[in-house]
Amino acid sequence: MTDSAEKGVCVIIAAKNASGTIGLAVASALREPEVAEVVVIDDGSTDGTAAAAAKADDGSGRLSIHEFQKNRGPAAARNHAIEVSKAPLIGILDADDFFFPGRFAALLADDDWDFVADNIAFVSADTVPDAHARLDHFDAKPRFLDLVAFVEGNISKRGVRRGEIGFLKPLMRRSFLDAHGLRYNEALRLGEDYDLYARALAKRARYKIIHSCGYGAVVRSASLSGRHRTEDLRRLYEADRAILAKGGLAPRDAMVIGRHEQHIRDRYELRHFLDIKSQSGLLSAAAYALSHPFAVPAIAGGILADKSERFRKRDGAPIAHSGANGLRYLLQAAPK
Repeated sequence: MTDSAEKGVCVIIAAKNASGTIGLAVASALREPEVAEVVVIDDGSTDGTAAAAAKADDGSGRLSIHEFQKNRGPAAARNHAIEVSKAPLIGILDADDFFFPGRFAALLADDDWDFVADNIAFVSADTVPDAHARLDHFDAKPRFLDLVAFVEGNISKRGVRRGEIGFLKPLMRRSFLDAHGLRYNEALRLGEDYDLYARALAKRARYKIIHSCGYGAVVRSASLSGRHRTEDLRRLYEADRAILAKGGLAPRDAMVIGRHEQHIRDRYELRHFLDIKSQSGLLSAAAYALSHPFAVPAIAGGILADKSERFRKRDGAPIAHSGANGLRYLLQAAPK
């Protein structure tokens, strides 16, 4: 067990045009006694996000707000927050999410980790006020992820939205990040969390999961995390290639990174084909496919799967696992 100074947490909130939600995020972080710092990075907002964050200040001196004049993306915002903060533990909170009370007490019960994450509850915007009362209580059942388990858990499955364990929001030891020169890849605007955690696991990070729930992810149709560009997919599979190019991976680790790279590249090829079709017509899209035969299986398979899924699911894909009280959870877990 570590002393209280070694348990100090810096909560980083990267925000763009989040004036309507950031107050709840900041307040939920400041409520936690283990939190030594809350660092908000206003990433080029135009709606008064910084001012809204300031209104949630509790006067304890723990909140600092930094503003980017131009949007630089969540990876750059988080890296800046890491550099200007000092607490030994770093936690990420999205600007439209919140912590349930007592989250960090559960995460810090033991110190046998470099990264430690808990379960996530997916909450609709209209149920946020009573979400804590509806929260299911799960047995913690700690377990450790290796690189293979983590990457396999990030290969998305059709029919399930937000089922990838890259959505987990672990606490990270600053000392581990610094020792291995790890920071977010600022070229990424999709999968920047996955990429950081994969590179950490390649360095043999101890990544622990407890199944009790302390993080509330608010599901909104307008969420920035729900939208991405075709270019973002290309950069993500290139990040996998960069991990492979560095070498030093065990064969099974390299194999699973290669599977993820193929998975993302297939998604890219389908999206790229559809972009060409939308912008230049079917003949141009077909010409692209004919000139890139390696992409044809991904394009054909993706189109077939999308069309068949529309017949199977009329109400949209479910989000992860159902609890007893109407909430859904990222990790399947046993009741306490």
